[in-house]
Amino acid sequence: IFPAHEQHHNNSFLCAALVMGQSNMAAGATIGSNHNSRAADGELIAGRGFWPGLCVSLKHNSKFASFCILAKGDFPAELNIQFPFSLISNDITNDQLVIMPAYWFEYNMYALARNSWKSIARDQRIEKIQQIEYDYLAPDTANEILEASRLLALYTGKAWYAKMNREGSARQYINKGKALLDEGETAIEDLNIWAENAENTQRPVVIRKAAMAWRWYNRLLDYYTAREILNFFEANPLSSLNRMVKKLPRASRVADWLNVGGQLVEAGTVQQWLQDIRNGKVTSWDQLHKRYQQSASDYARQKLAHALAIYKQKHGEELSGNPAAVRALLEEAIQLRKEMAGKILQSREKDYQNEFRRMVYANDDEMQVVVGKLEDNSFIIEEQKAFKQFRKKVEQLLQPN
Repeated sequence: IFPAHEQHHNNSFLCAALVMGQSNMAAGATIGSNHNSRAADGELIAGRGFWPGLCVSLKHNSKFASFCILAKGDFPAELNIQFPFSLISNDITNDQLVIMPAYWFEYNMYALARNSWKSIARDQRIEKIQQIEYDYLAPDTANEILEASRLLALYTGKAWYAKMNREGSARQYINKGKALLDEGETAIEDLNIWAENAENTQRPVVIRKAAMAWRWYNRLLDYYTAREILNFFEANPLSSLNRMVKKLPRASRVADWLNVGGQLVEAGTVQQWLQDIRNGKVTSWDQLHKRYQQSASDYARQKLAHALAIYKQKHGEELSGNPAAVRALLEEAIQLRKEMAGKILQSREKDYQNEFRRMVYANDDEMQVVVGKLEDNSFIIEEQKAFKQFRKKVEQLLQPN
């Protein structure tokens, strides 16, 4: 169990479990039933932000992308969920598994953003030697978003070809899927979009609101790149945007990353550590911990390189020496950050408007005494301030000199 884990009463871990932190095990969760084969117990692997709901029961082996939330239910078979930030539910009435990718951003932004905020606030280590990543948008989740976007396009394209009673290649499916998803939800509303190899059954696995997820995924990857560029410019200020853009490194390939006890490290670096342990170059924990510290020192540079590589793979162009593209990217980042701040307020506001939450109080005044006023919510206030500061930084950077 990695850092920033919350666990409520009466849970069962009935198989080997790797839970990568910022997780919340609701009461009564049974993580990995031990009665689904004659073999020894298997394994469950869950990326950061794993959140099985009340009385969720899972089977081993199962694997989940980061920030997956599972609705209450008994999931009958092994799962392999490759869509981060998803809501996963077992639709008993229609006998199907339902995945809604990017659920958090559209419907519960408050809880997602607060997860990162509270994880940082509760990190009470006296010596913070290890650099633990709490941001929900980081190299691990960015890579998952990149792969999930490809799968969304693939499955959408396949659905369209199936409706037309035609067959195509994987590339044709992806290209058609991208075009349809770019058009929006109305273009795909009559398609049955099924995920493949997501559940070890023969029943359908339905992807809901694919165009919504496509929109969020693509904008988040661009925002990730914009944010890392902004961090680079703040650390390496020059007299003009054009000069700073020239200092950006050229993009290379998109590197794989591993979550190593809460610290994100490039997969190639981890493999080198293991090799050095095998060949005797690393012979003590102190030596290995120094490798962790060196990796932490390289993290900002590697994140920038990763973000630039993702942008190039996604858009097919370099940002180094391309001020027009960087300017457009940063301007769009302001709009997304504004939208996200609005979603944080909106998703928390629902708690004050829901009649079933309000009915236990005599009146609104009593409710505000108990839960506090919405306008006094310290986290929302901080997020609004953070958005204004972000906008100010970008606008100052984009001013003509």
